[in-house]
Amino acid sequence: MQPDKGHILVSGGAGYIGSHVALTLKKAGFTPVVVDSLVKGNRWAGEKSGPFRQGDIGDAAFVAAVCDEFKPVAALHFAAFIEVGESVAKPDMYFANNRDKAKIFFETIAAKGVKNIVFSSTAAVYGEPEEVPIKETTAQKPINPYGQSKLEAEQAMRAIAGVKSVALRYFNVAGGAPEAGLGETHYPETHVIPRIVLPLIDAPAALLDTLGLKAGFKLFGTDYPTRDGTAVRDYIHVLDLADAHVLALRYLLGGGDTNIFNLGSGDGFSVSEIVAATRKVLNRPDFAPGVAPRRAGDPATLVADSSKARSVLGWTPHRGIEEMIASAAEWHRTQLYVDTVIAKARAS
Repeated sequence: MQPDKGHILVSGGAGYIGSHVALTLKKAGFTPVVVDSLVKGNRWAGEKSGPFRQGDIGDAAFVAAVCDEFKPVAALHFAAFIEVGESVAKPDMYFANNRDKAKIFFETIAAKGVKNIVFSSTAAVYGEPEEVPIKETTAQKPINPYGQSKLEAEQAMRAIAGVKSVALRYFNVAGGAPEAGLGETHYPETHVIPRIVLPLIDAPAALLDTLGLKAGFKLFGTDYPTRDGTAVRDYIHVLDLADAHVLALRYLLGGGDTNIFNLGSGDGFSVSEIVAATRKVLNRPDFAPGVAPRRAGDPATLVADSSKARSVLGWTPHRGIEEMIASAAEWHRTQLYVDTVIAKARAS
């Protein structure tokens, strides 16, 4: 198959990760076809890299019509709710969207001849892992409805006869492609790097108020059994993550079998290391976050072993924490970001 001849269906392609993957697909010579309900995504992001069709992945007639129109050779699935806390408060909503609608989507596209699927999953399927770094063989014991709903969606995908799939499991994603008009645009914003960066870049007071960030960033615990006492987490630049999705797609289209890959940075980054990098990148030597007690249930270290992805897919992350922070800061300074988040808050 010639890459420039292939239409790739991208569900949730108007969201943060999906839109960056669609951009990377386009640069790689594919033609992404984005479908998104815009419940969480943004039209401007969905229309960035190719044809866009608004609709719900749980609407089989809509999905079938898009397949008839574009005849995609594969699909990349991103459409999901992602907030852990919200999943605990509204588990039925998460299972209905992340599992049940995903199953309808997978079955519909398979019936239309789309037999290759890359699923953007999550390392939350492992829960509080029995081993670190986490391997693909580590027991999957999700501790919240978000992780459980994604795991059950993976299982539903692999149960469809004749379909080959890759599930990509990863933790934290950061950074953006501000030069292309894309970046992380969430409301509410629970991710660490935006929450560190936004109060330090003279963001509008109305935005900080909207996101609850006027008090600044705090370190939750400095007595963990880690290299500097703060919790260690895995972070991947969104464009490195996008590269992994394109490599997984090429793997399937090249005849690869159904597989699962963890994606990670290797050693991860401690919260103190992120703070130090932020001081350097933003030239804020005065940045000294307050310290608060540990949060219940926060493991000391969560890092994925990505050696399998490196050996089988040839994937290597190239962008470090400083580039994640710099690109995030550049994006969060844009008027498009500010206006979009405030509009989301008003509409909620």
